[in-house]
Amino acid sequence: MSIDELKNALPDYAKDLKLNLSSLARETVLDDEQKWGSFLASAHAIGEPQTLKAVTAEAEAVLSPEALTAAKAAAAIMGMNNVYYRFVHLASNKDYGTLPAKLRMNVIGAPGVEKTSFELWSMAVSAINGCGMCMDAHEVELRKHGLTTTQIQASVRIGAVINAVASVLRAQAV
Repeated sequence: MSIDELKNALPDYAKDLKLNLSSLARETVLDDEQKWGSFLASAHAIGEPQTLKAVTAEAEAVLSPEALTAAKAAAAIMGMNNVYYRFVHLASNKDYGTLPAKLRMNVIGAPGVEKTSFELWSMAVSAINGCGMCMDAHEVELRKHGLTTTQIQASVRIGAVINAVASVLRAQAV
């Protein structure tokens, strides 16, 4: 399955999503690794089968094996971190923020790809999962590495569209 087939699977009422998929697939503000890693990490974070299959097929044609693994790792680690740090941020008892997380996060320090790519993918997943604390932390890292607001936004736009596409396809399957 490809992005074009994914667009064709969407109902007419999701025309805007079809248009957004097309424009994001052609996005040039990110390099191919950053862009397709954002697509793949987002699809893995959501896990809807049709979306995941289509995005994986497109990403495999562009990304190195290391980048494919790292994008999946970004989705996996953020699946854990976003829940934990969202809890720390939202809990009334601020003592939780003073405690060590005691969660293994080794992949963040050695993702197997450039740190900027991994951080960008983590940002997209953190936006999908709604963790403001993580989004702030990833933005700081991305800015340190010279990424622009427009580049960061592009990754989040990819996450938003992939999330919406997956939601529509899940609803259509009922």
